[in-house]
Amino acid sequence: MSSNTPSSSAGGVGSADSAAPRRNSKRPKYSKFTQQELPACKPILTPRWVISAFMLVSIVFIPIGVVSLFASRDVVEIVDRYETACVPENFRNDKVSFIQSPSTNKSCTRRLTVPKRMKQPIYVYYQLDNFYQNHRRYVKSRSDSQLKDNSSWDDISSCKPEDDANGLPIVPCGLIAWSLFNDTYNFSLNNQQLVVNKRGISWKSDRDSKFGSDVFPRNFQNGSLIGGKSLDPTVRLSEQEDLIVWMRTAALPTFRKLYGKIERDLQPNEVIHVTLENNYNTYSFNGKKRLVLSTTSWLGGKNDFLGIAYLTVGGLCFFLALSFTVVYLVKPRRLGDPSYLSWNRNPGGH
Repeated sequence: MSSNTPSSSAGGVGSADSAAPRRNSKRPKYSKFTQQELPACKPILTPRWVISAFMLVSIVFIPIGVVSLFASRDVVEIVDRYETACVPENFRNDKVSFIQSPSTNKSCTRRLTVPKRMKQPIYVYYQLDNFYQNHRRYVKSRSDSQLKDNSSWDDISSCKPEDDANGLPIVPCGLIAWSLFNDTYNFSLNNQQLVVNKRGISWKSDRDSKFGSDVFPRNFQNGSLIGGKSLDPTVRLSEQEDLIVWMRTAALPTFRKLYGKIERDLQPNEVIHVTLENNYNTYSFNGKKRLVLSTTSWLGGKNDFLGIAYLTVGGLCFFLALSFTVVYLVKPRRLGDPSYLSWNRNPGGH
């Protein structure tokens, strides 16, 4: 009896082991990709490499910054802020009443002196400050299908609150079109009119793809509250370039929109007389209005930021390279042996 007990207990243990489920390992299958052991560049940042890299960046960035800054400084700009100067003295304390009154005279004359020679084409912009065209409700208040195709003239579902007037759909509908800028500028030089070309001021892709040649304004600015400029109902939307420029909303609260182009040179000290109609209401939101005449360079308009940014980064890198060079020469530090690095001692990874 005693001799059979161990054998039966041994048999029980063996059967229990064979019946127990094997525990699966969670260790992933080895591969160089999953273990991040693919061949790669692993540079050793010695002082010489670091100093050389900083010096290379400074050598490249500083000349680019200087050239960009000179290109920006070559641009000639005339900027005239007029939203306060074009309000009569007796309305200075209540500018909103002045701009909203249909009986007040909105005409205003400004004098612009050319500081130095301005080569054609000279771009005429209007600049608005504190106008948030990027507001979510404002940006969404438009109907792209209506602007593009005459068959969708009644698609006004996304245009509220300027979707219809007197029970009829508005074309173009929405807050963006309703608030179209409506100040006007007439230029004269030496008692002769200075022609402003307003053709080709919008993006060609917008004219061809976003605004239909068979779409005409309907029922526009016929509501109880007039927002901005009226549109000629006999001119198709693809030719209403003031509207097309305005409908491309700005990302920042201070922006410029192209009004037209003066296609002749202006000489130093010439005086341009501007007769403008101060119609657009920026007084309700403490906005500012400016008239801008500007030339361009190969880099674009006047903008010192790019040149200053390149000079700043290049100068900082030059300063760091010089500092590291002084430290390396005055108090050098012995480098370690790179053969002891893990990827050099064990390149296979296992």
